[in-house]
Amino acid sequence: MAGLSLYQLRRVQSVMNAAARLVFSASQYDQIMPLLHRLHWLRAPQRIPFKLDVLAFRCLRGLAPTYLSDSMRHVADLPGRQRLRSASSEDLAVPQTRLQTVGDRAFCVAAAKTWNSLLSEVTSSVTLSLSKRKLKTYLFSLLLPGM
Repeated sequence: MAGLSLYQLRRVQSVMNAAARLVFSASQYDQIMPLLHRLHWLRAPQRIPFKLDVLAFRCLRGLAPTYLSDSMRHVADLPGRQRLRSASSEDLAVPQTRLQTVGDRAFCVAAAKTWNSLLSEVTSSVTLSLSKRKLKTYLFSLLLPGM
């Protein structure tokens, strides 16, 4: 989750739950998942990969600032990897980090890991709005398999 502690995630989720209850004038004892689903809000742990993947999409399509775009590279673009069958045209190279606690929080590492875990139908979207829609639908299907 891009290095956010469980305590911080719970605090963010608590604020989101309070906002959803406020929108629907629900009591604190009502179930929150139906309210979040009606608002089409992802829970806090799913919002982080969503934001990272949207930024990764923008970087790959040239819609992001260059300081972010320069840090993202396809595996197939790396020297010596072009002919590998495992070098998919959509997979991103995950840079090696020395410190797992700090290095894995870097945008280029966290975004590449979440991007590579997505289905190809999500990563192959042509437009940003279509990519967001497919990504949110995919994350909702992981969160609420029955809905």
